[in-house]
Amino acid sequence: MTSWKRDFASGLIVLGPILVSLYILFWLYGIIAGMTPGVILDADVLTPLIPDGAFDGADETREQLAQFLRVIVVLTVFIILTLSMGYLMRTTVGGLLERILDNLANRVPGLRVVYNASKMAAETAFGEQESLQTPVKLETWDGLRMTAFKTGRTTDDDREVLFLPTSPNITTGFVIEVESDRITELDEDVEDALTRVLSAGFGDADRGRGLEGGISIDVIDERAATGDEQKREADDD
Repeated sequence: MTSWKRDFASGLIVLGPILVSLYILFWLYGIIAGMTPGVILDADVLTPLIPDGAFDGADETREQLAQFLRVIVVLTVFIILTLSMGYLMRTTVGGLLERILDNLANRVPGLRVVYNASKMAAETAFGEQESLQTPVKLETWDGLRMTAFKTGRTTDDDREVLFLPTSPNITTGFVIEVESDRITELDEDVEDALTRVLSAGFGDADRGRGLEGGISIDVIDERAATGDEQKREADDD
């Protein structure tokens, strides 16, 4: 690999995740900005800060600033409500409220499927890692093994109920029932197994925990290599 290709690959490894993250944040900002009503903050309130005729495009700038402040207000309220709900769920009242909501949602045929699927996906993505039990290897076909997780449940005929996530989106997957002798428990924790699944097999949890984490790229100084080769040729002569 030539020098410019190595430099491009090194830069892409650093900038790629940053650009993707910024794009996702910009996409989410556009969605939230489109959903925020103007009643939260009227652009005319910012007239003392940005008067009419102060510069070209003052009205548009005032509207964009008002929209940005609306997004900040919505995010702040959402974070406060989420933290408050999380604190409430640790109490007896919160548990009772959750059961009431579950019962109400399960009584509606169409809503029941969407509600339960969304709740399971949220618990898988944001819940405690202890909700996913021991990672195991499952041999699906001869010579082919897949990573799955025990759910701690068994069927009436003593089969293990496993969750087989897809990669790199672990919020989707398959719930399968397997005989115990067909699975092999792994000598690793849930974090290591999730890192492998989320990274599509490229991740290494141990390597990513330190400063030495990342993808190693061997950089060779071609000028130095050429000089060494010429020196060896001169010594041979």
